[in-house]
Amino acid sequence: MLKYLFPLVLSLVSYFLASLAFGVSHSILLAIIVLLVVLWTNEALPLGVVSLLPILLFPSFDILSTNETTANYSNSIIFLFLGGFMIAIATEKTNLHKFVSNKLLTLFPATTRGVIYSLSFTSAFLSSLISNTTTALLLIPVAMFLTNDSKLKFRLVLAIAYGASIGGIITPIGTPPNLILMGFMEQNAMENISFINWMLLTAPLALIMLLIIPFILSLGVKELKFDVDLKNKMILNTEQKRLLYILASLIVLLFANSKIEPFYSGLGMNEKVILLSYGLLMFLPKIGFLTWEDTKKIPYEIIFLFGAGFSIAAAFSQTGLANEIANYLMELTNLPIIFLVLLVATLITFTTEITSNTALISIALPIIYSLSNAANIDPTFILLVATICASYAFMLPIATPPNAIAMSSGAVKVKDMAKFGFIFNIIGILSITFIALIYWQNYL
Repeated sequence: MLKYLFPLVLSLVSYFLASLAFGVSHSILLAIIVLLVVLWTNEALPLGVVSLLPILLFPSFDILSTNETTANYSNSIIFLFLGGFMIAIATEKTNLHKFVSNKLLTLFPATTRGVIYSLSFTSAFLSSLISNTTTALLLIPVAMFLTNDSKLKFRLVLAIAYGASIGGIITPIGTPPNLILMGFMEQNAMENISFINWMLLTAPLALIMLLIIPFILSLGVKELKFDVDLKNKMILNTEQKRLLYILASLIVLLFANSKIEPFYSGLGMNEKVILLSYGLLMFLPKIGFLTWEDTKKIPYEIIFLFGAGFSIAAAFSQTGLANEIANYLMELTNLPIIFLVLLVATLITFTTEITSNTALISIALPIIYSLSNAANIDPTFILLVATICASYAFMLPIATPPNAIAMSSGAVKVKDMAKFGFIFNIIGILSITFIALIYWQNYL
């Protein structure tokens, strides 16, 4: 019963506190968001159920109409991710991910440090193509069977969890905050970042993190031994080869479609249509791999979560709450750009530790957008900083889905995750700030 009462009490307290600085409607909106965030966090209700509550609550309290709210649950970005889910299910069904993982594990020496690097890079690579949640769920059982040494096991599990978070930022479909940013940019008539341009922006940052974090995780475990053969060979079967060719054609098409100014204008195709088309191709007889029964594996609760996130962002913008909060933060616009970026990166990174990164980025984007306009800063540049930081939180299980999955394995203790995670948070903040100021600011 406490799990149900606590969110309601905290929501009411939030309303009264917010009313000291905001009007009634804005205070109600903040109270509803607190209610949703706490329910997402304490899992008193299923994720999908909580994610559908804005459809009931926003019209009831005259924040958004029913049509305005439900429209966010059919945002075109959702169909891009739906296509990605279908491809991911086909990859799992054919066990192609095991072949890819096995090949990547042989790229590094069969030492403790080599395996930690292998797991991190494998996790990052898969997470850039399928969701970081799926990646962590697929790979962490592999790490659990590599060794019985608890000291090594928790580092292997963290290597996969952190690798999934690091790699999730490489493509727009790797993690939910990326898609929320793309949806927000579309809602505000901003020029979207193409698939390949996104990769060109984020890959250098991911590489820096992938070089540093596995190295730190491997410190102090040089003498530990593994219990399995790390060089087990796998051969592609006919289905896996066919899927590999299809995925290769998808990658080629995405590259050909991407606009890289001023050198190449792209094919002009809609990337959402491309991803959904390839997802539906997975059902085509003699070409695809799926039946309609396989769609039961699509995590619809995540799709509802996207809809809730887009609804929250729309409510912040349309009610004017984002602008009102931005007015309170207006003094920050006088800070030098380096301090402003550092502040945004630090606030988002550490706030994400205690709440859902999806919910947080939905709330933060409208505020940061208003703030960037007031400071005459390119909004795309600063929004990208905030979005990446929402995924680069490594301290607590609640921060990101891979962190939570790592904790659920039983191999990781909160104090160990917090100890490593705090260091990695600082490294992430500094790395993002460096890349943003040196690279993104000039590229965008």
